[in-house]
Amino acid sequence: MPFTKLGLSKPLLEGVQAMGYGEPTPVQLRAIPPALAGRDVIASAQTGTGKTAAFALPALQKLGSHGKLRCLVLEPTRELAMQVETSMRDLARFTDLKVGSIFGGVGYGAQRSALRSGLDVVVATPGRLEDHLQQGTIKLDHVEVLVLDEVDRMLDVGFLAPMKRIIAKCPKVRQTLFFSATLPPEIAELAGWALREPERIEIGAGRSVASMVKHGVYLTDQGGKFGMLLALLAATDYQSVLVFSRTKHGADRIAKRLRANNHSVAVLHANRSQNQRIEALEGFKSGRYGIMVATDIAARGIDVAGVSHVINYDIPVHPEDYVHRIGRTGRAQRTGDAFTLVAHDEMKKLAAIERFIGQKIDRLHLEGQNVPKHGEEAVAPRRPKLEPRLDGRAAPTRRRRTFRR
Repeated sequence: MPFTKLGLSKPLLEGVQAMGYGEPTPVQLRAIPPALAGRDVIASAQTGTGKTAAFALPALQKLGSHGKLRCLVLEPTRELAMQVETSMRDLARFTDLKVGSIFGGVGYGAQRSALRSGLDVVVATPGRLEDHLQQGTIKLDHVEVLVLDEVDRMLDVGFLAPMKRIIAKCPKVRQTLFFSATLPPEIAELAGWALREPERIEIGAGRSVASMVKHGVYLTDQGGKFGMLLALLAATDYQSVLVFSRTKHGADRIAKRLRANNHSVAVLHANRSQNQRIEALEGFKSGRYGIMVATDIAARGIDVAGVSHVINYDIPVHPEDYVHRIGRTGRAQRTGDAFTLVAHDEMKKLAAIERFIGQKIDRLHLEGQNVPKHGEEAVAPRRPKLEPRLDGRAAPTRRRRTFRR
């Protein structure tokens, strides 16, 4: 079914066409009609299935034309807030609706100016939104559509209490659109409190990998991971690559070594300033950087349709993060590849991921790379014997460092 059959207004259809959307994705096809009819919606769908348009289009249609602040969208991270703001503004480009965002990590001045100028839609992170509410620079008295996006992620980062306080400040008579990749019990409890007789939609399973993503693992040892990464990049015809590191320092170290090997690299993690994050994301989207090295802060915060490959340099600690990470590729009905580098001491984590997604992940082999087979431990190379010096004296031995207390 094309978008033209969903009952959207002509200006919104022009926005859809300008963004290059083809046919609606399954979550859009199922969520847009009941949302357009004014019903509350609770939708569970995999990352990268088009959830933003699924709530943005009916919300924008309900607003109609420019007026007061009548739509509030809550997002867990500043990256997501910026991206959803951009998407909603693009969809609304042929209307007179005004869309803005407020989030932490930047000054208040520009946000106050935007709010004073009059916004129809505000996309916000809970922490900064509460700051504006306390300062009296924003009021939610006229909110008609409340969107709670990536709710499971918001619970992960401790936003349950702020969300409840914000929801309580919205009018009781409103439409609520509730989107989450997974629906654990605590989220179901929140939904029961915030929504009224919602239309329930589930696309796929939160534990499953998107069908457009081909994924596999390369077994190696910890010392061989960077060499494997370089070999993969050399052997892969990639458009853009997202490399995941477990730690901020690890991300910086990987990026530094990649730059030393003549790769164009951006870095994204919690220690980067807001300006650095914006520059990195824009450079990655434009193709100025072919590789982005990121921590899990970006697992649900990067929405770049052209990511052709995801490489897990470090295997994720939590199995559900594997699904979110590799969901950064294979988006918008495009295919993608995801590789995970697994050391012998990470096999238990790999087994946990396989149990979580309910399938065995293919073991891959890269020509010229000496890696252990499945079930074998990587054997660390023996330290070479020190050859005697030419002058006949014994070779120097490596001294062990000792530290005084």
